[in-house]
Amino acid sequence: MSDKVWFITGASRGFGRIWAEAALNRGDKVAATARSLESVADLAVRYGNTVLPLALDVTDANQVRGVVERAHRHFGRLDVILNNAGYALVGAVEETAEADIKAEFETNFFGTLRVIQAALPLLRKQGNGHIIGVSSVAGLVASPIIGFYHASKWAFEAMHESLAQEVAGFGIKVTMLEPGAYATGFSSQTSLRVSAGLDAYTDLRASIFARAANIAFGDPEATVDAVLKIVDMEAPPLRLFLGTEGLPVVQSAYSARLATWEAWESVSNAAQGQPKTREIASP
Repeated sequence: MSDKVWFITGASRGFGRIWAEAALNRGDKVAATARSLESVADLAVRYGNTVLPLALDVTDANQVRGVVERAHRHFGRLDVILNNAGYALVGAVEETAEADIKAEFETNFFGTLRVIQAALPLLRKQGNGHIIGVSSVAGLVASPIIGFYHASKWAFEAMHESLAQEVAGFGIKVTMLEPGAYATGFSSQTSLRVSAGLDAYTDLRASIFARAANIAFGDPEATVDAVLKIVDMEAPPLRLFLGTEGLPVVQSAYSARLATWEAWESVSNAAQGQPKTREIASP
């Protein structure tokens, strides 16, 4: 179906802005949301009534429900729910404050959850829809100094995997986009929160930053065709890497995990003990 209606969070810059413009340029309609209305207001000047700019802070549950419902009333339906809002928290596990960790999850995980829960009754009533979550290669493997960003994305991945199985019977599709490193400004001060460092991790932090400085960033504009293709597919994949980074990284990490599990298989099996049966009460 052409002429889709998108609801996009984090549409002010980066992937969110690029994909919003790509949808509008091909004739779709977009509810473009961001924390600051001014950061998406220019879209209405350029695209007229095919775009609805809206202020949205995904950490505000009441605002999320109201904005999703307003977008649905305005366009009459929502075909694509694209959760893109998020940021990275930099800090070792020991040195990161609990309040900062909770704030990370409030945006990356619970913010996404709020949008999904607000949209699902509308999509179920329609009998169709496509929920797309912007995850990351960081949602599948983990490295030091950014563990809580990884944790938020691992939780994000698990939620979407369960969700896909829960809503398939309602005609609703679910896809996670898993980009590697792209020149979107995600590593800028506006998309990073950096914890106060402990001296014990200074050398490790420096080595991680030095490695990051040598990364070849992908061109975010090059992702447009892939995203539009996924949106138009009758049976899209649950997960899709964007860029060349993800597959080899995950192949290496998963091979190592399998090798460890297999090497310890006898110990794992011995922990099973003798088979026992018991009744499991219905919930």
